[in-house]
Amino acid sequence: MADTRARLLATAADLFQQQGFNGTSIKQITEGAEATTGSLYHFFPGGKDELAAAAIVTSGAEYLAMFQLIAAVPGVRAADAIALLFDGAAETLEASDYVDACPIFTVAHEVASANEPLRIACQGVFATWTATAAAMFRKDGLRRKRADELATTVVAAIGGAFILARTSKNADHMRTTGRNLQALIKVLADDSAARATRTRESGSRVRSGRINRR
Repeated sequence: MADTRARLLATAADLFQQQGFNGTSIKQITEGAEATTGSLYHFFPGGKDELAAAAIVTSGAEYLAMFQLIAAVPGVRAADAIALLFDGAAETLEASDYVDACPIFTVAHEVASANEPLRIACQGVFATWTATAAAMFRKDGLRRKRADELATTVVAAIGGAFILARTSKNADHMRTTGRNLQALIKVLADDSAARATRTRESGSRVRSGRINRR
């Protein structure tokens, strides 16, 4: 039974990323998952909408886990992890002939103004991605506000790069976006580190002057 549910989720995510939410029928999902319509409604009483929301959350967690594995590699800075993420997305697009995009962005583009439960599901995934990226940037020395703003920029850039790369059938747009974000993040992180060093040195001189005056 659990395998049937997993197949439904995986099939739905694959179809959504290839042809969108509105372009995917329940019949396509059940046939692809080798499941019955009754099974779909057993696991997801709300039908296609409930299945889609679950597929969005599951896919979002899977993409996040992949990014966290990249970021956890020793010696990989936040900027480098972002570049590797975009490079991986570019390779996936090329390998699938630009069919396999991120199902969350694909569905979000369709439903943001028309389906409130799915909008909320997509919003939740994006919020988790943004919070995770912001935490990583803070570890690299960025202040909270700057880290939050930069994380928002990265997530927005992923969606835009997917659209640009797919419509032009040129994955280099994805790679270019990743490299430019990498450069930006490094500049901001290095600047933050330099400011922190200056602050420590300034504080040390002040303390030293107080001691000498005593």
